[in-house]
Amino acid sequence: MSDWTDLEADALRITGDLIRIDTSNYGDGSGPTERPAAEYVVEELHAVGLAATLIESAPGRASVVVRIPGRDRTRGGLVVHGHLDVVPANPTDWSVDPFGAVERDGMIWGRGAVDMKSMDAMMLANLRRLARQSLVPPRDLVFAFFADEEQGGVLGADWLVNHHPEVFAGCTEAISEVGGYSITLPVAGSDQTRRAYLLQTAEKGLMWVHLRATGRAGHGSLPNDSNAIVRLAEAITRISAHHWPVEYVASVQELFDGVTEITGITPADDLERFLDLLGGARGFVAATLRDSANFTRLDAGYKNNVIPGEATAHLDCRFLPGHQDLLLATIRELAGEHVEVVIDHVGTSLDAPRHAGLIDKMQAAIEAEDPGSALLPYCLSAGTDNKWLDRLGIAGYGFAPLRLPPDLDFSALFHGVDERVPIDAVRFGTRVLCRLLEDC
Repeated sequence: MSDWTDLEADALRITGDLIRIDTSNYGDGSGPTERPAAEYVVEELHAVGLAATLIESAPGRASVVVRIPGRDRTRGGLVVHGHLDVVPANPTDWSVDPFGAVERDGMIWGRGAVDMKSMDAMMLANLRRLARQSLVPPRDLVFAFFADEEQGGVLGADWLVNHHPEVFAGCTEAISEVGGYSITLPVAGSDQTRRAYLLQTAEKGLMWVHLRATGRAGHGSLPNDSNAIVRLAEAITRISAHHWPVEYVASVQELFDGVTEITGITPADDLERFLDLLGGARGFVAATLRDSANFTRLDAGYKNNVIPGEATAHLDCRFLPGHQDLLLATIRELAGEHVEVVIDHVGTSLDAPRHAGLIDKMQAAIEAEDPGSALLPYCLSAGTDNKWLDRLGIAGYGFAPLRLPPDLDFSALFHGVDERVPIDAVRFGTRVLCRLLEDC
């Protein structure tokens, strides 16, 4: 394709439009829901003659799915998916309106700019192009715009996999967030740099649990050796102080090998210095070297002069592929005899094939737009909706391509204040995705 102007303009327009639709997911059933954004997607597709399916799992919790038949219907289909919800944003913390889609300093600012309405826009712009030009992809493409990813996908991808698996029939692979973005590495023995794009081939599992400590309720003026708050605090201290051992899983090791090949520096030389080489990906990668358990909420008591009989604390646990049982056993041991560990939500870890035909196509699409660059696998510390598609035997990858400035702290933008995405990066990603969809 020689002229990308219209396609790029469409993606940038849609990015702004989607950011301006507040789809904040508060996790408690409140908030504006995804329905307005889902209706926007349906209208954009209707404008180019495509009939999409809008499916609600609960009032307002809407996802959109559309299938484009491919030339070879015997091949496994490719799911291209994103989520329409975003985490909340407090306007007083931001330097711009978080739902204003302000363009400043060569970037589009707003909640969802990177997570993940820019990728939704790239998907939608390319889908509209396929329809306008009556293009037939090499294999079936299923485009999905999910609800509720920011609360674990229970009312989005998880719900669709459980209640409407037929919409993914015949699909074997998927692409979505969080991968395909660039880091800039120094080349060994020279003053040159080389861009490497990180392809997410694995992701840590997630386990949301709460600790429930019980004790003897009583008057606040009396001695109490069975105080639920104290028992909970002791459990919190033990878990917080636990040293989770470092382990390089296969995807991490392959990333490190690739970085070493380019830079000549190994993690054994100096791990912290090595991680610094990764620039905006440092946070994501550093969090994949070990399991983790972080406290996020506390609840105890109802009156100053009453010792409660129960106290709770919520934990966000993330485990490396194959570590789910080990992590849970460790948390239970550290919690102690007076504290119950209750599992609230589990999302499996993923480890997709790191050598596949689709990856070769991704590499070709990236190289066509950025000659001489590398594509390296990595493990994501967070979770994506690929977890739910995995239950249908669909291998999921993180590939939302963005060519980023070397000094942009990319991982900090996710769920962060003043979230923003470079305009040129959206243009780049739209072109790369176009090439991939034509050759997948």
